[in-house]
Amino acid sequence: MIQDFKGKTAVLTGAGSGFGLECARIGAKLGMNLVLVDVQQDALDKATAEIEATGVQVLSRKVDVSSQEQMEALAKAVEQRFGAPHFVFNNAGVGSAGLVWENSVRDWEWVLGVNLWGVIHGVRLFTPMMLAAAKKDPNWRGHIVNTASMAGLLTPPNMGIYNVSKHAVVSLTETLYQDLKLVSDQLSTSVLCPYFVPTGINQSHRNRPAEMADEKATQSQLIGQAMTDKAVGSGKVSAAEVAQLVFDAISADRFYIFSHPRALGNVRARMEGIVNQTNPADPFLERPEIGAGLRAALRAV
Repeated sequence: MIQDFKGKTAVLTGAGSGFGLECARIGAKLGMNLVLVDVQQDALDKATAEIEATGVQVLSRKVDVSSQEQMEALAKAVEQRFGAPHFVFNNAGVGSAGLVWENSVRDWEWVLGVNLWGVIHGVRLFTPMMLAAAKKDPNWRGHIVNTASMAGLLTPPNMGIYNVSKHAVVSLTETLYQDLKLVSDQLSTSVLCPYFVPTGINQSHRNRPAEMADEKATQSQLIGQAMTDKAVGSGKVSAAEVAQLVFDAISADRFYIFSHPRALGNVRARMEGIVNQTNPADPFLERPEIGAGLRAALRAV
């Protein structure tokens, strides 16, 4: 666990907005060296200017986290500038809605590329670097935080690609935790599972690849987008509050990070259904009016 963040290095993907930007702000206050990574140049430039104004050391890079080549170049740049990072926040993510069978192959490739492969690349490239630093110095400590979602523990309908990507991140991170425990006591990991928090992820389509511009949204995708906009926009927990939870978890070496612990009742119900071998429960049991509205909208198509 990291107790003193001053002078330590953090790599933050998705740093132009949301959790990434808020973690950068906290890191700057703590005197960290910050590597800011985002695919959206204007947001990255704005975040970089803000963080540099605090006086901390900043390395800013526009990177598509789904790209092996770009992530490898990022890892080399980080090592050359700061050495092994102490905190890696594999946070970049995009949202997606729609009935599973209506999503195009390019939809799948885009969402899995960012949400899953982005995390895979971050883990694959930075973990060996961090373990090497730990081996050289018994006092060295590091932590990796991967952003999943409550959708990585539940299966809400009409957002299948997103669910699949986030379930994979939860599994990857749980396995990473166990693997790290086999080889080191100096490096650990956490998984962030936020619920509906206003971060801008519901506007992910702003960063859709240019080659997907000709794809017309299906009716189920439009319906899902509208529902997500409403849910995210009405979120009561801020991105800044979640970012503080991330730093608290790093200091306490706490694995699961939840923005809305009350939602764990739904996770418990799902797990009990698996153990009891019952069919998946109605996800709208507590809010039947939402389920009724979604069914009516989709069946009217």
